[in-house]
Amino acid sequence: MGLGLADVMRRHGPAYLERFREGLLPSHAQAIRAIVRCRTPLLGGHLAECAQCGGEHMLYHSCRHRACPRCGHDTTDRWLAKQRELLLPVRYFHLVFTLPAEIADVVRSHQKALLPVLFRAAFQALARLCKDERYLGAQKIGALAVLHTWTRTLGWHPHIHMLVPGGGLAADGRAWVRPRARRKPYLVPVKALSDAFRGRFLHLARRALPAVVLPEVPKRKRWVVFAKPAVQGADKVLDYLGRYVHRTALSDKAIVACDEQSVTFAYRKSGQSVRRTMTLPAAEFLRRFLQHVPPKGFHRVRAFGLLHRTQRTTLRRLQLRLAKPVAAPATEKTSTPSRPAADRKCPHCGQSSLRLVRRLSPAECAEREQRAEREEAPRARAPP
Repeated sequence: MGLGLADVMRRHGPAYLERFREGLLPSHAQAIRAIVRCRTPLLGGHLAECAQCGGEHMLYHSCRHRACPRCGHDTTDRWLAKQRELLLPVRYFHLVFTLPAEIADVVRSHQKALLPVLFRAAFQALARLCKDERYLGAQKIGALAVLHTWTRTLGWHPHIHMLVPGGGLAADGRAWVRPRARRKPYLVPVKALSDAFRGRFLHLARRALPAVVLPEVPKRKRWVVFAKPAVQGADKVLDYLGRYVHRTALSDKAIVACDEQSVTFAYRKSGQSVRRTMTLPAAEFLRRFLQHVPPKGFHRVRAFGLLHRTQRTTLRRLQLRLAKPVAAPATEKTSTPSRPAADRKCPHCGQSSLRLVRRLSPAECAEREQRAEREEAPRARAPP
């Protein structure tokens, strides 16, 4: 088994905690401690037995921390399955709202106050333009928004991905308004959306942090907004968003090497297939990684308008009203469900026949591991 983020945390995490103890955010310290303990005797576990070969195995518990790259896969599958049930049978659009570097630095220093502002500003700007009769003329739209904060080299780059149904409810609350037919699929003009987003963010940010002076952004500098139809379907965009919902800034597979001074990880430049590597001092690597751990209680995914949980009845009615008789149901495609313990493969015989026997406390797990090490020691010293 190769290196992983947990190995980096175990080697460099304690020194990082000690060095930056005074200024470290509680959420960052908690992330280090959780990842260090993940799937070790410190969290306890279960004793499992193979029904085929009779072998006994320890299954250590996961930390379930959202910064841990080993703990988000099953949660992501469940999230995707739930979101697919809420899709409308209409064309969808994929939008991205990005902050300029001058503002992004302020957001990093005030994440708890300004990250929610980023969500609200993006949706309010879009909703305001969608009400305009020149573009859509819908009084109520919906959006599923996901926050993404990292670049491929773990830099700070906060932006919002949005999956937006192509249309909305008219003023009467019943008629569904679709985008007007054009040569190219079109929801609202990107230039106008960029200007509206800029205005809403600055207004809401100044209200949220009246004592903080926001840096001046040159007027000619556009606040980048990307918008295009989901040509491959909303499912594909959901799969893309799912990568950032319950996953962290770096996967275990990206860790290439770790020594006493540095950490090397692999990445790919946008639009390129060539795999590159970057080596950083251990403290800098941990700083870059931890800056993407959101504040405690912060939700990286938010639903607005018609997709908000309070609008489920309206959404279900729209699904029935807009569905075509010959169309396949939106829930036809399902994600791979999380595997029960009985489907886990036995390390000895390779059969999916493990069954849980009983739960073990951290002390019992540590005792069993020490006993196994004592039994293994004589065999290791024996001549071949």
